[in-house]
This record gives sequence, C-alpha cells and structure tokens, in this order.
Amino acid sequence: MLLFLPYRALENRVFAALTEAGFNDFTPAQARVVQRIGPEGTRLTELAEQAQITKQTAGFLVDRLEKAGYVTRVPDPTDERARLVRGAKKAWAAKEVADAVVAEVEREWEEHLGKRRMQQLREALTLLRQITDPWA
Repeated sequence: MLLFLPYRALENRVFAALTEAGFNDFTPAQARVVQRIGPEGTRLTELAEQAQITKQTAGFLVDRLEKAGYVTRVPDPTDERARLVRGAKKAWAAKEVADAVVAEVEREWEEHLGKRRMQQLREALTLLRQITDPWA
C-alpha cells in the first residue's frame, strides 16, 4: 500500500490532465501497454509479457489504441513474419502532457519530503526496480 497509494494518486492526476487536454479515449490498461513500447517499436508478445497480460488481451488493447490513433503496426526489419507496435504522434503528444504532470507531482513531493529524502526515495525505487522489473 505504501507504494500503491502514491502511485494511484499520481496516475489519477495524469489521467485528469490527459482528459482535460483531449486525450480521453484510452484506459489505464491501454496506457500500461503504451508505456512499454520501445523507441523503435516492440513486438506484441513482448508488450504482453512486460504488461503481464495475455497475448490476446494485449492484441485487443493494441487494436483499440491503433483505432484511436495512438499506435501503428509496422513490419519488423529483423523478422519478415513479425510486426512491431510503435507509438504514433498522438501517443507522443499525450506523453508530453503526462510527463509534465509527473514533473509537477515530483516537485510537490520534493517540497513535502525535502530534497534529500526525495533523492533517497528515487534511489531506493531505482534499486528496487533492478529486482522487480526484469525488462528494465
């Protein structure tokens, strides 16, 4: 709960800002998939694995994201049979809004915790990611 509550508060603020900016046509589940797309694109199977959902669920979410204009599917240059999911301009525009909110929340947290504690929190979470996120 100590990690979940601050995260949920942050996520709620991000989604409120996205809605206000006109990005109100995707869900938190879809956002979790988009967050895992690499700069050159990512295969659907990798997105499913990283988001810890089935390939079918990932396919459904990506289909919806594609229809809404957030992602595109392109041939994988390393494997003719495979396709990559890539973020589209709309996804990058939404990311800019989200990043601005995250920066604002981090400033608020630093004001509340103090610079030293905020730095320690970031360092601790970064260390925890090393043992909790196999795709980091």
